[in-house]
Amino acid sequence: MEFQLYLNYNNSKTQRVKKVKFRRSVEIDIKDIMNIIAQAQENFKKQGINQWQNNYPNPAVIKNDIDKGYSYVLLKDEKIAATAAVSFDGEKTYEVIYEGSWLSKIEYAVIHRIAVDSSLKGQGLASEIIKKVEALCLNKGVHSIKVDTHKDNASMQQLLKKNGFQYCGIILLEDKSERLAYEKLL
Repeated sequence: MEFQLYLNYNNSKTQRVKKVKFRRSVEIDIKDIMNIIAQAQENFKKQGINQWQNNYPNPAVIKNDIDKGYSYVLLKDEKIAATAAVSFDGEKTYEVIYEGSWLSKIEYAVIHRIAVDSSLKGQGLASEIIKKVEALCLNKGVHSIKVDTHKDNASMQQLLKKNGFQYCGIILLEDKSERLAYEKLL
């Protein structure tokens, strides 16, 4: 399923319309996806955020996402500008939540590994991914999206709040690392 959206971007004194597409990733996209992820990893490292370090995510993770139909890309001017993994298969680490509770116990989508090309940040592309995931959910009759992020990842927390997600508590990853858990009801 491919979505198209036209967005307005300010460019100096003129306003241009850019064509943006959201589609499932294919194997040939792995190099571009990994370039965006490497930018995010470097950004996290510079900020002292211990997220996406230690060779994660890596090309094998992205290939697995593609094979399972989870990996998506957002294209701007026919070039990959952002990426995310979207699953409707549940999330084992979300079964137990600490210091709070989920908003619902209904079927949900999970967004993982959302990242935007560093040269395109500030253009609302991550929010566009969320909007496209919301459309995917509604098309499938799913009315909840859950996301987790590192406690030091302030930009992701801000993105989630800006897009109507509510903080729900803390979940533990398989390695017992804590993550802040968010949910949005559609």
